[in-house]
Amino acid sequence: MNSIPPRALLPDAAEEHDWTYYAELLATPVPRYTSYPTAAEFHDEITAADMAEALRSVGAAAPVSLYLHIPYCREICWYCGCNTGAANRSGRLDAYLEALHAEIDLVASTLDGRGCIGRVAFGGGSPNAIAPALFGALATHLREAFGLAAPIISVEVDPRGFDTDWADALGGNGVTRASLGVQTFAPHLQAAIGRVQPAELIERSVELLRGAGVTSLNFDLMYGLPGQTDGDLSDSIRNAVALRPDRLAVFGYAHVPHLIPRQRRIDATNLPDTHARFRQAELAHRELTAAGYAAVGFDHFALPDDALASASRDGSLRRNFQGFTEDKAEILIGLGATAISSFPDRLLQNEKNVGQYRALVGGGVLPASRGIQRSADDRHRSRIIEQLLTSGHVNAASLVGMEEGISRLAPYLARGLVHLSENGLDLAVDALPYARSIACAFDKYRGQASTRFSSAV
Repeated sequence: MNSIPPRALLPDAAEEHDWTYYAELLATPVPRYTSYPTAAEFHDEITAADMAEALRSVGAAAPVSLYLHIPYCREICWYCGCNTGAANRSGRLDAYLEALHAEIDLVASTLDGRGCIGRVAFGGGSPNAIAPALFGALATHLREAFGLAAPIISVEVDPRGFDTDWADALGGNGVTRASLGVQTFAPHLQAAIGRVQPAELIERSVELLRGAGVTSLNFDLMYGLPGQTDGDLSDSIRNAVALRPDRLAVFGYAHVPHLIPRQRRIDATNLPDTHARFRQAELAHRELTAAGYAAVGFDHFALPDDALASASRDGSLRRNFQGFTEDKAEILIGLGATAISSFPDRLLQNEKNVGQYRALVGGGVLPASRGIQRSADDRHRSRIIEQLLTSGHVNAASLVGMEEGISRLAPYLARGLVHLSENGLDLAVDALPYARSIACAFDKYRGQASTRFSSAV
């Protein structure tokens, strides 16, 4: 059968429709689905042997991406759900980096030349919490250990602490992509979430990054912040657009203080309700598409000539732990404490506790300690969920055996948010804010309620 074009991700059509708010369809918290099964299903029966087996199964020329986790920041933001600590003691930073170098050698030795690494991403935390020279040493070690030729290298950047020395380090190590943690330009909101960074600091960081050779620059923005109004969000979008990043990711703040104690410093009584969050997501979509950005998935935006927008148009868009991406590699190897590796048949997470992580790699042991083996059914459902979130379409053949999931879509079918035909399943043009909830219909692990996840929008 011939599939019909994905309906949800056609920007011109989407601009002609207002989103309709259905409170009952957004009442249940759902995962962000950067993997399936999600990390909520990981168990601790995973060992180093599972990681070694996965690495040895990598094909000689299989596309592979690397992710390095730096779990430290100069200052800890109250909203942040990342596994990160304060970079206030050089001794523990040095000890962590020593362990990270040791893990690089362990993984490279186990791979033994297999795989073709085309991308390297540094995240955290904040990679620029370490000294620029230490970042350069990591980049050099990666090139030598894995025989890297000319990989695409991306780095997450905190404007606080980013300077000319860091810009020189990025330029000198071939970094061409960066993601800048902006969140909001509003000073009162920055104070409310513990991330004070004047607009001048953000502007200076953009200037330095562009001067260092970054050709694809992403901004992270947030809605649903305590006390945030539509005007606040609109102002931040205008300020961001004026700096012309190539991409933007606009996330809803996930308030889960029962899981992230630092969020208890945020005034929960001042948070926008679900309806207000819905309208803020709509506002961001409307203003960014009007400013010339293409909508990519449900919360990313890119200039039309950026590789992410191209992947969205040609149907090659993917979703992984970095969010929406044009990376086609089926294998992602995570390095560092709490980093997650993705293989076709398994998801493996490194030890979260930094001290235990250091002890493992110091003893010559691959530090995988949690994860899950992915069954054929898991992989089938994973493809359905990814297709819904990236293209808004699942062909009919993929829906065979998914009758229970289709039955759970009844409320969305009734409201015209999804369409079922002989071609398969399609999201309607105004279904973007419901995309994760719709995808959840095919998640066999989810019940009707969960406090582990954030708001559905």
